[in-house]
Amino acid sequence: MISSSTLSIAKVPHALPSNGGSPHSDPKSLYPDVEPSSPETTGRRTRSNPKLSRWSIARAVRSGRKFNRPVRLPDDELYQSSSLSPVSVEDKTRNGVDFLLQSPLSDVEDVAELGVAAKTIYMVSDGTGWTVEHSVTAALGQFEHCLVDRGCAINTHLFSGVDDMDRLIEIITQASKEEALIVYTLADPSFAASAKQACEIWGVISLDILGPITDSIASHLGVSPSGLPRWAPQRKRQLGEEYFKRIEAVEFTIKQDDGALPENLYKADLILTGVSRTGKTPLSIYLSQKGYKVANVPIVMNAELPRSLFEENEEKVFALTINPIVLHTIRKARAKSLSFSDGMRSTYSDMDHVRRELDFATKIFQRNPKWPVIEVTGRAIEETAAIILRLFHDRKNKCSMPRISRRY
Repeated sequence: MISSSTLSIAKVPHALPSNGGSPHSDPKSLYPDVEPSSPETTGRRTRSNPKLSRWSIARAVRSGRKFNRPVRLPDDELYQSSSLSPVSVEDKTRNGVDFLLQSPLSDVEDVAELGVAAKTIYMVSDGTGWTVEHSVTAALGQFEHCLVDRGCAINTHLFSGVDDMDRLIEIITQASKEEALIVYTLADPSFAASAKQACEIWGVISLDILGPITDSIASHLGVSPSGLPRWAPQRKRQLGEEYFKRIEAVEFTIKQDDGALPENLYKADLILTGVSRTGKTPLSIYLSQKGYKVANVPIVMNAELPRSLFEENEEKVFALTINPIVLHTIRKARAKSLSFSDGMRSTYSDMDHVRRELDFATKIFQRNPKWPVIEVTGRAIEETAAIILRLFHDRKNKCSMPRISRRY
């Protein structure tokens, strides 16, 4: 399965050459059926459209194109000299490619030229691709200072379920044409070795994420790895206790959402509390998918909280708070989307009401000093969840060093 748009892939051989090959081998001599890439085959066509929708604009930005600012585009001589030259309006139809992209945010005569072509990363996996995709995403987080707006846009393409040599070679030859980086997680050591060899033959930069970790663990345990993908039929994976525990946790969390069934708080592993729109529900669902039974209790100004909240073990209660300006913005957008009346807005999204409600919640937190108060402003759900689980396990196990422990 390919998570990006359909790629144009040339005819490829069905296996690697039996005599091997070196990084300096000529790919054309080893694979005579595959034509080398050229500027004509890799060029991309962009349509001029003075009324792009918001979705089109976002897609254009993610692809590296910029609006209302002059930038540079690779010239025809890029493949010989790697130099860039400006694109003028007169050159807009050169090589049959329309280089004009008009912004709907300005007049039709305002011209924004295309940006530098985005670099490409191919992510290849013999399973679902979860590991390689999240690894690449984590690494790209180190380049937020230059992605898109600073001219180093990235296009990623996920190829999952790659379990035969024909398809692997197909992907590698296409990566060679696009000068892409290949990052892969292949459980079978021989298959991974073939991927590395093919990348060297075709001059494609590659990185094996799973192999080094697997080798190190095998050395540490003194046991050879199975070499099978996680969901391979040969592994005959049974639905164990952990799986059903997660299902039970999700069902419990859904039933306990938004303060429902307060009499069941004692069954919860974690209890989240805070004012409306601090992310209690999505955070609860995320934690439940990790096997934790989570209940969330909303704090509403001048409304009495359930007595059971204060009777439960304080070490499993976590308070959430947020910046009042951010909360005001979120509530204002929600009130507009739900067409709240003026009266409802005054008791929900009005800035003065937001501040009073947060002050009301703060006083409750101060009366319960053992409740950790977590600031969620600007934090992803995963980040907040990591903080909660670290504190929860540290309290539960009384560790000298904060950690999240698990036994396999």
